[in-house]
Amino acid sequence: MAMTTLKELTTFHVGGPVATYILADSRSDLIAAFDSADKGEFPILMIGGGSNTLASDAPFEGIVVKDGRQQITRYESSDDTVLVTATAGTVWDEFVQWTLAEGLSGIEALSGIPGTVGAAPVQNVGAYGHEISDTLAYVDVWDRGEQCEKRLNASELDLVYRESIIKRSVREGDAQGRIWGPTGRWVVLEATFRLTISDQSAPVLYRELANRLSIEQGQSANAQRVRDTVLELRTSKGMVLDPNDHDSWSAGSFFTNPIVDAETVATLPPEAPRFDAGNGMMKTSAAWLIDHAGFTKGWAVDGARENGASLSTKHVLALTNRGDATSDEVVELALAVRAGVQEKFGITLVPEPVTVGISW
Repeated sequence: MAMTTLKELTTFHVGGPVATYILADSRSDLIAAFDSADKGEFPILMIGGGSNTLASDAPFEGIVVKDGRQQITRYESSDDTVLVTATAGTVWDEFVQWTLAEGLSGIEALSGIPGTVGAAPVQNVGAYGHEISDTLAYVDVWDRGEQCEKRLNASELDLVYRESIIKRSVREGDAQGRIWGPTGRWVVLEATFRLTISDQSAPVLYRELANRLSIEQGQSANAQRVRDTVLELRTSKGMVLDPNDHDSWSAGSFFTNPIVDAETVATLPPEAPRFDAGNGMMKTSAAWLIDHAGFTKGWAVDGARENGASLSTKHVLALTNRGDATSDEVVELALAVRAGVQEKFGITLVPEPVTVGISW
């Protein structure tokens, strides 16, 4: 029987063989996999759609587990909102589509994002001005530290830009100094969202999207129309998965938008994007920095193989596999881009994907 590889399980299409692969068909099977790994002190990776993972081509000597459950439950409510729960393995975009078919709105701007429902709260995924934190009510998790199931309200997850306590636990130790990576201490089993009963979207906050819809920023539009327009925009940028489009063989936006202090922002050219990030900090655009550091669409390191790694031909923020890239080639590209931005602007870009067997 052929060995499963992380190359098969990730949208980057890179990654080595795994020692053990488990497709969990039940909540108990999922928990049992983590219990087994933790008792045996094996590394364990929970993988959803593999759309935010960059894995080494070296063997992963541990357990990779995937939640095979795809169930959605709607709870009626007495006001104009409802709670909807989806299992962690539910494909995110299919969940979005389901909510619209049910006459619910709130997450239509997050259409086309690859991955699963369980992964979405981990890094508070977002797009076009909206984030998971806008609608997330709570998550049911397996707490690997206390070896029990828990319900964590959205407020307990400390959801900020591309961050949560779950994601931080991947790289930061607990009180006993235990590092939980490559999967965090809290394993999402189900996520519950509070959605609005309406065919009208949440306010459209992103200027490009509002322009496409011919409305003002902050106005609403038909929710299905918003979804369709978001999918068109994402497809034009290679951000919708397509096995025949190597621009989508990626982890989407590879670097997070830097959040820096006012002093650093003051050193940037006047035309550089800047947004208030709160607490005296400012957010700027990673894509703008990459572009203005001289990295063009399709850029690759000197001597790169034609079917190796390059920036997307549609969007400089995506690093892509042109057909047969190795993990080393993707890492080399990421480091080159980061070094170029650092040299030009003095800002160190932070990679967004979870890494397996790779350190920055």
